[in-house]
Formats: sequence, C-alpha cells, structure tokens
Amino acid sequence: MSEAEKPVIGLTGGIASGKSTVARILRAEGVAVIDADALAREVVARGSTGLSEIVATFGAGVLDSDGALDRPKLAAIVFADAQARSRLNAIVHPRIGQLSAERITAARLTDTPYVVYEAPLLVETGAHRGLAALIVVATAEPIQLERVVSRDGIDEHAARERLAAQLPLSAKVKEADYVIVNDSDIDTLRASTLRTHDTILQRFIQPRNEA
Repeated sequence: MSEAEKPVIGLTGGIASGKSTVARILRAEGVAVIDADALAREVVARGSTGLSEIVATFGAGVLDSDGALDRPKLAAIVFADAQARSRLNAIVHPRIGQLSAERITAARLTDTPYVVYEAPLLVETGAHRGLAALIVVATAEPIQLERVVSRDGIDEHAARERLAAQLPLSAKVKEADYVIVNDSDIDTLRASTLRTHDTILQRFIQPRNEA
C-alpha cells in the first residue's frame, strides 16, 4: 500500500467518554494518531495569530498573567453561549484543518498501518464523511457526568452545560462504523479497542496486502 492510500480513521466521542484513552491504546499498537485538541492548543499558542484573533473577539480577560490563553476562562464563556462558541470555532477550525492536513500527510509517510484523526466535533462538523471510517467511544450519560465533574473540578450544573454543548452521543453512534463502549474498567476498554483495531486491519490493510 502506498503512503497516500493509507486510510484515515476518525475517532470521536462525547466529553469524558474516553476517546483519548482509546487513542493511547492505538498508539501503543503503532498507529499514528493526530490529536485535534493538541492542534487546537498549538494554533492558539502565545504569539500566534489565532490567539490574537481570540483576544480581539473576546477581550484580554481570556489571557492569564503570562499572556497565554486561559482555557478555563474561555471555556466558561463559550460553553454557556452558542454564539460565542460559533465565533471561537470560526477562528480555530480553519487553522486546525490546515495543520491537521499537514500532519496527516506526514503520518502517512511513517510505518503506521493507518492514521487516526482524534477530534471531538467530527460528526458536528460533518468532517467524518470524508474519512475512511469512524470510531465512536460511547459511555452512559451518568458516567460521563461523573467523570466531567471529577476531571474538571466543576459542579454538576456546569458539567451538564458542557454535555449539552455537544451533539448527543446517541447521534454520534448512529454515524459510527465502530462503537467502543467505555462503561467499565481500563482492561475492558483495552480489549474492546484492540478488537476494533484488528477489525480495521482486516478491512483495510490485509486485503490490499494480499492483492
């Protein structure tokens, strides 16, 4: 298989559903993972044009004492206001798109069997339609809520706002080629992830290697 033919598989889920853990498991199997959240931090790093545009849109109050983006402050604004969230997306999404295309091209030149593009809003933006397949990591909402409260140190009301800001997991599952349920422990999640990995290899990689 040529580098250009290596499939790009989407990986998404809801907030605190466990998609980052799934990504780490796949990395350990030699799969290249492009993390859209990491790219999002990169395009708004201190000194970037992305950060300058955010400050022009939301004010200097979203900066910390060092002049870097204070992500919790910005999150508090955009999760409570759909219009503010749209303005932020208009700033960061084109920049993330350009950078992700560059990173995917580079990843295809490595020994990875396929490339995973991990992003929280693949289904919301419709970007999943341009990928070879979509993995959705799903978990029950009460578990999701508990994880958000514990992980982010926020109250239940704020956690519910964050869940409401995303498309319901049930809608993402309907778009999925593969669903990994993360309602149990890490060993169960790892086993489910490895089964999905093997299925992807059988579907995309082995038939082409045999041709």
